[in-house]
This record gives sequence, C-alpha cells and structure tokens, in this order.
Amino acid sequence: MDPIWGFPFTLPAHGSRELLRALHGQLRTAILDGRLQPGLRLPATRELATALGVSRNTVVAAYDLLLSEGYAVARRGAGNYVADTLIRGRAQPVIDDDSKMQHRLAVYWRHVPAPPEGQVPTGAFRYDFSVGVPDHSQFPFEVWRRLSARALRALSKAMPAYGPAEGRPALREAIARHVSFARAVACRADDVIVTTGAQQAFDLLARVLVTPGRTTVAVEDPGYPPVRAAFAAAGARVVGVPVDEEGLMVDRLPADARVIYVTPSHQFPLGMVLSPRRRAALLEFARTQHALVIEDDYDGEFRYGGRSLDALQTLDRAGSVSTGSVCYVGTFSKCLFPALRLGYAVPPPWLQPALTAAKQLGDWHGDVLAQDTLAAFITEGHLVRHVRRMRNVYAERRQALLDALARHAGDRLLPIPSNAGLHLAARLAAPVSAQALQALAMAVGIRPEALDGYAAGKSDINGLAFGFGMIEAGRIEEAVLGLTRLLDDRLSPLTQR
Repeated sequence: MDPIWGFPFTLPAHGSRELLRALHGQLRTAILDGRLQPGLRLPATRELATALGVSRNTVVAAYDLLLSEGYAVARRGAGNYVADTLIRGRAQPVIDDDSKMQHRLAVYWRHVPAPPEGQVPTGAFRYDFSVGVPDHSQFPFEVWRRLSARALRALSKAMPAYGPAEGRPALREAIARHVSFARAVACRADDVIVTTGAQQAFDLLARVLVTPGRTTVAVEDPGYPPVRAAFAAAGARVVGVPVDEEGLMVDRLPADARVIYVTPSHQFPLGMVLSPRRRAALLEFARTQHALVIEDDYDGEFRYGGRSLDALQTLDRAGSVSTGSVCYVGTFSKCLFPALRLGYAVPPPWLQPALTAAKQLGDWHGDVLAQDTLAAFITEGHLVRHVRRMRNVYAERRQALLDALARHAGDRLLPIPSNAGLHLAARLAAPVSAQALQALAMAVGIRPEALDGYAAGKSDINGLAFGFGMIEAGRIEEAVLGLTRLLDDRLSPLTQR
C-alpha cells in the first residue's frame, strides 16, 4: 500500500473484531504524541481505507469515535481535521543519571545558563528603550522587494551550485567601497569576508584564534556579552578590562593577551570614544605582543557631530608596512534591520585563509539571494540615502532624550558623553539600584536597560542605557518623566547600593 503518513499501522487480520479498536487507538495515540499535528487534515475515509486495505465503514467508524472524543473536528465541505485544543507532548526519554550523560558535552556547554524567565520581546512596551534595535518602520522595503525580485530573476538564469565561502563578489566589492567611503577603512574586495551577521564573525575568529586552555582574550568591561560567550565557548581565558572616559584602559591589559576585543567608535554600552592616545597605545601593545585587535564598529554609521576618529584598521595599515594587528568587523543589522543577518570582516592577510576555511566548514556560504540584493542596494546608493535619512531621525530622538534627562532627571541621571550610535547611557547618581529601577519601570510599561547587566563580573557601573531606535521623539519626554517619577516616589524602598 502507499503510505499515508510516515509511520506504520499495525492492524489485526481482516475479519477480526479488534480491527476498529486497533485503528482508532493508533490514530488517537498518534494525535496525543504529536505525530499528527493540530490542524492537520485527515485523509478522506475512502483514501485511508484503500491505503490500509480495510473497509471504508471501518475508517468512518474510527473517525466518528475521534470526533466524539474531541480528538478531531469536522469542517463542512472540507473534511476532518486534528483538533487544535488538546495539550500534547511527546514523552521524554528517561535518563538514569543526567550528570553522566552531560560528560559527553564539551565543558563549556555543560552549564549553559537558562534564558531569563518571562523574557519580553522587543516592542512589547509602551515606551521601549531597547538597546541595539533600529527603527525598521522607515526602511524602503519596496525598493528592497524590487531589487530582490531582480536578483532572483538573475539567479534563475544562472543559479550557482554553491557560492564562495567568503561571499558573493558583487557584495564584497560593494562593502569595500562602502566602508572606504563611510568609515575610511582601507580595503579591497578581496579583503572582505561576508558573514551571517557580526556574531558569526566573532564565532569564526574564536575558532581559529583560540587554543583551549591557553589563549587569553581581553574584552571591555562592561562590554558585549555575546562576544565573551563566543570566546569562552571556544575555550579561551576571557579577561575583562575596565574602561574610563577615554575608553579601554590599555595599561590594564594582561601581558599574555593575544586577542583584544574593542568597540573604539562607540564603546558598548557606555558610549565613549577610544581616545587617540589609547588607540596608539593599543596598536603598539598588539605589535609588540603579537596580539590581534578585533575592532567592532557595530553602529559607526550614525554620528551626530564632529569628525569620527580613524578606524584602528586604518591606523594599522598607515605607513609603508602594515603590522597586520587589526581585524575590522561590521554589520548591517543596525543600519538596515537585524533579520537580514549579514555582516562582514576585514581581516589582515595572514588571518584570511583560516577565517575563510572556518566559514566554509561552518555553513559553506551565506544566503545568495540576500547577498545579491544587498549588493545592488549598496551600489545603487540606497544604503547611503537610508543611513542619511535615519541619521536625522535618530539625531532628533537623541536630542529629545538629552533634553528630557536634563529637564526632568536633574543630577540623578547623568548622561555619559557620546556622539554616535543608537543608544545613550546615563549614570545613576542617586543611591538607587539600576536593576531595581528597571524592574519598576518595566512594570509600568517603560523599558530601559541596566548597565551592570553588561558587566563581565561584579560591576560598579550603576546606570541605565536608553536605546532610541524603538521610540518616537514625541514620546521620549513623557517616558523620561514617568521614569523620574518612579525614581522620586520609590527612592527610599529601593535597594541601596
């Protein structure tokens, strides 16, 4: 017989009085186990009877029992469907000793922290100051749709079996031109490796740079937690290095650091710029200690005054000979939209072959259609126009936030100077826990982010970060006013630091 589903039926011989009971029982078990999913249309009675070699009356009777028990529902003119009101779940395997089984895992993965309970998605708050999330409502999706359709037509005529691991040539060329123009990064198309977002770039770098148990990786503290996780998972010794008003404190770097992660254009999450003297000191450290600096320029397109300092990668390549000490990493998640999942790395020549091989080993190559669409989006000038438009939008929101903090927070929330990015950090001068204030604010529909959540260890940074990608300028003042009222009204009951 032709199979109706991907599992067998075990039925008694024809003429058995147990035939109906067996068919009904196996259908009901398949529904309860989840093998027949809610909403699935059951085969027509004649079709199932033919496939199983039983009479149609037997199948009709089995369906009638399922309908009467609530396991199936009939839709007039459309047939019978698995009910979607039942609670189902496949039985979990019983393991006598979880600890013994966990030893099959690499050490890092034996104690992966569970995600926070009750985690609320971005956009679920009336006043959402989520960090790192851009405003996609003004993205030119119609332009993107047109370019995507054009790219798909071209692919239909010459679809490659597989693409190059380092990315489509047109996109690598477009990225090289874009970062040369927008960020003064010295590179050619051949220097660029396209990745699935910046996070894949960090994961690939961890794979090729870390010798488990031996490599020391220095990161900013506070800093970006997913980078710490990527290197820790690879077996590195991850060391947090403090930052001050000039950025990373280079004189606090461990002498054995062989990889240094830094966000020099807009320190994450505090927002300061790595000063010129610290940049020079960092490159000198990397040169003398044979270390690699990973320069994460995650939202450098958005600046609100003053000329940006040269990228570390540019400074490293200045002069007659490059030291090969900097790998520049960028992403399109902030200037376009996070769901695109496209980023890039510009590694020094000695690193590129290993990074490309690791990329190929991991996923072979990225989404070809998305790469071709983005290449056209950049080449035809849409990216520059969109960034210019959104820079004005974010500048208005940033100024509204600064004005509201000055007007309503007084000397209790002190903004940390910053001229770039999609968020602003402020220190809490009042003797109040930022975590406690955040919890109170979220309970009334305001979502800031506590800065100590980004610390590598115990943090003395007490403050809040305010992203302005998810909130309109006209709503910022009332949000800040509501937050400062909470601060005033609940000051005494809050946990003292």
